[in-house]
Amino acid sequence: MKRRQPFITEAYYKNLVGFYDSSESYWSMHNLEEDFPGQEASLKAFEVKQDSLGALIIKYTAGESISELYEPLERVVRNFEVYQKALAEYEGVPNISPLDLEDSPADFEEFVQVASLCILLHRNDLLARFVHLTDAAGFNSEDTLYEDLLRKNLAGRTDIDEWFHPVYTKLIRSVYASSKAEASKLLNEYCCQWYESFGELQASWHDSHLSIDGDDGSYFGYWAFEAGAIAFLYGIYDDKIDHMIYPKDLVEYARNYTGSTVVQTNVLNPER
Repeated sequence: MKRRQPFITEAYYKNLVGFYDSSESYWSMHNLEEDFPGQEASLKAFEVKQDSLGALIIKYTAGESISELYEPLERVVRNFEVYQKALAEYEGVPNISPLDLEDSPADFEEFVQVASLCILLHRNDLLARFVHLTDAAGFNSEDTLYEDLLRKNLAGRTDIDEWFHPVYTKLIRSVYASSKAEASKLLNEYCCQWYESFGELQASWHDSHLSIDGDDGSYFGYWAFEAGAIAFLYGIYDDKIDHMIYPKDLVEYARNYTGSTVVQTNVLNPER
């Protein structure tokens, strides 16, 4: 196992990824009590969605090859769609967002992580499906980082100069920096403050590596995939970034990708 972060053993990885991968089967055979019609389906779909995302990230953390991430990413997007549908039926709101992007920094981070993985793996088809869930809920044209991640790949995005969560300020400013050196500096500063910032925001996954007990625990990896996506999309030099949470090999994979994309992007000479 060529792990990308040092906190896990092979036994821990196999145990947790097995748990995550069995989630859909488990919830298909077990019941949850519900107070209102549709609540059980919504809760089950949420658990399956979260577990599929955990499976995807821990596979990257454990050192699986990047080519092994495509199927888990497809499963994540599909499970977001299933969850959104179940939540909409339960709440009676057809276009309800599966993530609370405005009020929850943790939910916004989940959004940018999934979107960034779609970008770095050149799966613009999955990106469009995933973003449709939040666009339909009215989150388009509301946040700078949201739009900056999408406007290179998806048509019809807007230019906006405000954002929901201050934690992303340095990352956003790296896109609009006046020089390449300044952009690199801001990107590095974002990576250096990322983990501490989400600790202050009390993200549920923060410090989860401290709870690992043998092959049991909830840690699946700490990754600022959005930093990698921004570096890739906007041609920001990252040679001096060696922070543990920066997915450098995934960025290099994206830059050297020679396959086809569903929506071709202009990344060789990105607009600045």
